[in-house]
Amino acid sequence: MILRFASAMVSLWLLLAVAHAQSQRADLNLVIAMDCSWSVNASEYALQAGGIAAAFSDPEILSAIADGYHGRINVLVVHWSTSGTQKVAIPWTTVATPGDAIRFANSAARMSRKTVNGGTSISGALQFSQLAFKEEPMRADRRVIDVIADGENNDGNRVEEMRDFVVREGTTINALAVVNEVSYLHHYLRNRVIGGPGAFVERAKDYFDFKRAFKKKLLREIKGNLVTQRRSDTLPVPG
Repeated sequence: MILRFASAMVSLWLLLAVAHAQSQRADLNLVIAMDCSWSVNASEYALQAGGIAAAFSDPEILSAIADGYHGRINVLVVHWSTSGTQKVAIPWTTVATPGDAIRFANSAARMSRKTVNGGTSISGALQFSQLAFKEEPMRADRRVIDVIADGENNDGNRVEEMRDFVVREGTTINALAVVNEVSYLHHYLRNRVIGGPGAFVERAKDYFDFKRAFKKKLLREIKGNLVTQRRSDTLPVPG
């Protein structure tokens, strides 16, 4: 009798442990890596910050988060420019309720620019963002780095090498191309930067289009839709 009782208690403890572990898991751990290089002026930076804030205030985004298996995501925002300049602008934040989302949106709307003016080191942004997962508040079903850029990698390590490293670590890299200055940037990011399961590039025609493009991209990332990109679909980078 005592043994059966002890066995039942152990089974109950294991079930509770599994339930607790599941409750402490997220659907997505997302790093939003904002381009703050010299090519982004003050008004363009403000449009980025405002677009992120608007997305996390949007009922469609909140519904997508709530519909996830765990009903929560964790988000961190990084500002980046040169290979030696990456700063956390908003630390890891759990978004599970409308209140969480509004608080995160307010932080995004108020965040000051953290980096110095300089070159465009997408490779440095990827390396820093991947290291940031060491501080993630909880495990998640998926890890994604969301790279926002309006130009090609022109500083630091080769971006392809850093992409391959990040993908080997189990992280998906997506990108948002703001093509106001480099018309083929979405092709460049597709061929050189993104990687991992379901990786994709979203395109904004300029910073005034950022709000729309970022929401569309974020919604797709939260829902976790996997879209296979065949190599034959990629277009060469001009020049």
